[in-house]
Amino acid sequence: MPLPKLPHLPRLPRVPRLPRLPRLAGSARPVRLPRLPRTRRGQRLAVQAVMVGCVLALAPATWMYTAAGSHIRTVADVPATDVAVVFGAGLREGQPSPYLAHRLDAAAELYRTGKVRVVLVTGDNSRVEYDEPDAMRAYLTGHGVPDGHIVSDYAGFDTWDSCARAKKIFGVDRAVLVTQGFHVRRAVALCRSAGVDSYGVGVDERHDVTWYYGGVREVFAAGKAALDAALRPDPHFLGPAEPGVAEALGSASAR
Repeated sequence: MPLPKLPHLPRLPRVPRLPRLPRLAGSARPVRLPRLPRTRRGQRLAVQAVMVGCVLALAPATWMYTAAGSHIRTVADVPATDVAVVFGAGLREGQPSPYLAHRLDAAAELYRTGKVRVVLVTGDNSRVEYDEPDAMRAYLTGHGVPDGHIVSDYAGFDTWDSCARAKKIFGVDRAVLVTQGFHVRRAVALCRSAGVDSYGVGVDERHDVTWYYGGVREVFAAGKAALDAALRPDPHFLGPAEPGVAEALGSASAR
């Protein structure tokens, strides 16, 4: 028996298409990812380009580690020399930050054990209300280092400036550099490039957020360090030579 025919259903009305909005002036175009080459030769060239890029990116860090070489020591085994250089590491309410205090503690120990005779503190004093060197001096005098055996460099705005000024302004030819472990190789590499025969003492720190930030920062800072070592620019402030280190050494010899 045939099935009855269903009644004819009415056709639904067509939904009108929304008009296309005009592109705003200056609006960003959709980002298109680059396509990989389709040919075997093109793919090989792309891989080689990536490898060359990685080598170039890592070259400054490789140079830094090679230049520092075996010049990284501890407070106990670093060779005795006349001058220790302590790099600034920030202040908190006018006092040395914990990282800077640990550097100064190591420098004070070097002085007490006779490994160094003079401490050159180098840091930022670009603003009246921010004075790293004087805060570092006050800390050291409070930990047994005589004021007359401390020399202040108020224009050590970065590691290269501190190294270049130690050589050109203060006449330092040989020094022990005191800083954290993640920074010590760059400090040694730059000071040796500036003409200061250097050994570095890396201060141990617990691996907190600041330590990891410092380690990552060094990867990017290595590029600038390599350029500074190659071009050897003058520091931001050069100025005339200062006899502070020579006078402090003379005072230390008389003690």
